[in-house]
Amino acid sequence: MLKRTLEDYKALLRNIPSGTVTLFVVSVIVMNLLANKELVSLPWLALDCGITVSWVSFLCMDMICKRFGANASIKVSVLAEAINLAVCLLFWLVSLTPGMWGAYYSTDSIQVNDALNATFGGTWYVVFGSTVSMLCSSVVNSLLNEGIGRRLKKNTFGTFALRSYVSTMVGQFVDNFVFATIVSHTFFGWTWAQVVMCSLTGALVELACEVFLSPVGFRVVRSWERDGVGENYLRLHAAEATR
Repeated sequence: MLKRTLEDYKALLRNIPSGTVTLFVVSVIVMNLLANKELVSLPWLALDCGITVSWVSFLCMDMICKRFGANASIKVSVLAEAINLAVCLLFWLVSLTPGMWGAYYSTDSIQVNDALNATFGGTWYVVFGSTVSMLCSSVVNSLLNEGIGRRLKKNTFGTFALRSYVSTMVGQFVDNFVFATIVSHTFFGWTWAQVVMCSLTGALVELACEVFLSPVGFRVVRSWERDGVGENYLRLHAAEATR
């Protein structure tokens, strides 16, 4: 089973354009790092700066799902999270070293150095919450996207937009809700009303960001289809399905 999974990963990564995978992985890493800074803090809306790139990962998932299917999208999400955890581990180890950050020499403040170590070192429950929420949302987003796509016959931007917007809205809500439940409710004392309201409003903001560039995502996927990108992987899975 493990050998087959690894072989499938190899085949998938050989067929998905490397730029898309790279953008996906980088967006996940940057999103988790920027989540350390607050963007909006209201009783009914709480957003961190990670929202500026979180929609990128969902757009990449929708593109991969459209061309390669839900399983491929989920597998790339798992890979992105694994790399992100490795980066978080590296940041944590670096934060333990005795050296000073560059900002220390311009401020001459040990508090600034300690703050940077704390920011890059991360907090275990935040890393855990973001990992679980992203994995849950990627499964929901990918399966819902593919499920809607199977019921749509036309290969137009309208159908791409419908499956992407619905799955992204639901997936982003799940992402925000799971994270807020694990982190904000458990450790910061948020009420359930705050958890639900902030999850919903945050999902709407993130959806609006994706809507803006979804036409670009659709054109990219259409170019993959015209150029036969991923044909080997698709034929491999089509052959397995007929066995």
